[in-house]
Amino acid sequence: MSLVTEYANDGKQFIIYISGHFDFSRVQEFRNAYEGMAPSVRQVIIDFRATDHIDSSGLGMLLNMRKSLMPEQRRFHLVNCRPNVRKVFDISRFDKLFVID
Repeated sequence: MSLVTEYANDGKQFIIYISGHFDFSRVQEFRNAYEGMAPSVRQVIIDFRATDHIDSSGLGMLLNMRKSLMPEQRRFHLVNCRPNVRKVFDISRFDKLFVID
């Protein structure tokens, strides 16, 4: 399975694990992952430990998710980034919009 979700911390955290390539082919799958998220969620975590590649489509999906979920007071974390994925986030200045761990 290339995308897995789970709730943690008594439903206050929502985690999306992405494996493989995070590109245009994942648009609908990614959108489906966070649509209908429980209102109790205060922290959205995207775990990139198994992500080999991210392109501009992946960046766009993250921005769309953030915009879609922003009316609520939520924090967004991008975690466990491999060096090549982290480099894309650094170049794109995503640290201004997301917490990157």
